[in-house]
Amino acid sequence: MSKRAVLEVIALDVEDAVAAQAGGADRLELVTDMAADGLTPPVETFTAIRRAVDLSLRVMLRLADGFAAGDAGRVVRVARELREAGAEEFVLGFLDTDGGVDLAAVEQVVAALDGSPWTFHRAIDHTTDRDALRKQLADLPGLDTYLTAGSAAGVDTGLPTLLAEAGRRGEPGYEQQLLVGGGLTLEHVPTLLTAGIDAFHIGGAARPEGWEGRVSAGAVAKWRSVLDRR
Repeated sequence: MSKRAVLEVIALDVEDAVAAQAGGADRLELVTDMAADGLTPPVETFTAIRRAVDLSLRVMLRLADGFAAGDAGRVVRVARELREAGAEEFVLGFLDTDGGVDLAAVEQVVAALDGSPWTFHRAIDHTTDRDALRKQLADLPGLDTYLTAGSAAGVDTGLPTLLAEAGRRGEPGYEQQLLVGGGLTLEHVPTLLTAGIDAFHIGGAARPEGWEGRVSAGAVAKWRSVLDRR
């Protein structure tokens, strides 16, 4: 039997988290302020969601819009507060002014995570050199996932890149799981599954009423059903 595909859903609060779990999500990405494409949620939000569901929770470490680290020391302090509250998995990713990975900032934050699993988020879709970024990050502890659409413009544009990177799985810099998200639709899923991609990330697709509405258990269940048909 093939391994169940991972379905990760963005959750802003307890209501989102409970609905996502009811619909069959495997993991949540916890953020606030989607107007800024998702920032670090308050510790209180994390602890409330942790009490409400038993899913894996990946908490965003991003304090401002854009992909610059800003004050990396402040990001470290926030990460430590979240870890003290029980957070065990994280999402992060920083670029420098030239569009390359800000390796110093990433290393500083990752050191504070003490081996916790983490996702490098869609900053990879905005870098000037995806392959170089992957190889620079390859040996960092805890990195097990790249959240990517293959392109800053979304999966429609990035699909060839996603398929090419899936074909390189196991090569240096390509050992991590591809978590596809960013303009992802159900129509993309069969092609991605056929390529061996087994992790999917949805945000707006889980909210029939848009970002002003809640996660719908029914919408998540529809995705779960499609992923489980493979």
